[in-house]
Amino acid sequence: MLYAITALDHPNSLEGRMAHRPAHLDRLKALQAEGRLVLAGPFPAIDSNDPGQAGFTGSLIVAEFADLATATAWADADPFKAAGVYKDVSVRPFRQTLP
Repeated sequence: MLYAITALDHPNSLEGRMAHRPAHLDRLKALQAEGRLVLAGPFPAIDSNDPGQAGFTGSLIVAEFADLATATAWADADPFKAAGVYKDVSVRPFRQTLP
C-alpha cells in the first residue's frame, strides 16, 4: 500500500537540512531503486523552485510499504528527523487516484 509521509521543519533548519541531505537522498534513492517511490520533495518556504536562504518548510514523500508500522518506522529513521530538521512527521495511508 502507498503511504504519504508529511514532515514539517523546525524554523531555521536550512543548515541542518543541507548537512544531512546526502543521507536523506540515499534512502529515497534506495526506495526508488526498489520501485517503491512515487514522489518525494521539499516544500519551499517561498513561491520559488529555488528558495535560497528562505529554505524549506518540510517535505512530502509518497512511497509503498508493507504496512503502516513499516512506513512509520522508515519515516522515524530519516536522517532529517534524527538531526532535528523535522519537528513533526505524519504517516498516513494514501490511495492514488490519478495519474
